[in-house]
Amino acid sequence: MARVVLEVRDVTKRFGGLVAVRDMVFDVHQNEVLGIIGPNGSGKSTMINMISGTFAPSAGSIRLNGQEIAGKPAHRIARQGVARTFQLVRLLPELSVVENVVAGAAFGHRQRWGAEAESFARQLLERVGMGRQVNMPVSSLTYINTKRVELARALACEPEVLLLDEWLAGLNPTELETGIDLIKSLRDDGRTIILVEHVMDAIRSLCDRCVVMSSGAKIAEGTPADVLADAEVIRAYLGADEDA
Repeated sequence: MARVVLEVRDVTKRFGGLVAVRDMVFDVHQNEVLGIIGPNGSGKSTMINMISGTFAPSAGSIRLNGQEIAGKPAHRIARQGVARTFQLVRLLPELSVVENVVAGAAFGHRQRWGAEAESFARQLLERVGMGRQVNMPVSSLTYINTKRVELARALACEPEVLLLDEWLAGLNPTELETGIDLIKSLRDDGRTIILVEHVMDAIRSLCDRCVVMSSGAKIAEGTPADVLADAEVIRAYLGADEDA
């Protein structure tokens, strides 16, 4: 078994009287793709937000390589080795494609600067299929290409753990196939990824294991085939109609 990179222990998040995440426990191993799945409103993105530092947990522990990161500011967690994408793409609109990715290199795990950062950014843009558009303004990009740039920027942080929060959402069928292939290639590179996703084809083809959430709690954990056949998981999906 590969070493544990990220440990989540008894993590709870309260917003006033609402418990968005309750007593979550799971591990992420090196070179593993872990899916966090569940119906809308189940707490998946809140869990990602606590790992990345957007939210501090109300209780519990999140450890990266044995070091506590729960409650630390997002920029410090990024420098320790966690990078993410967002459900709604967040690029710097006044910067070009390559400048957006340079920003990730400058503020990430290794903090590259100047010509080194730009060369690295160009390599990553080539890697995600944006090698011919490095100098374009991000305002002129198609939707999937904004996602590619955001992914390249996250990779520029050189993370030990990459968080993809519904990165495939909103893509048409052709783009979806391209996106799944891209994430699969990152998995084949040996990256450690936590994937929040609703696209079941992606879950089945990309994830080594899945954690299933419902109403803020973990209801199942195992291989995609096992959890998607679980009766409680099926009930959670079929009975869920609330918004996220």
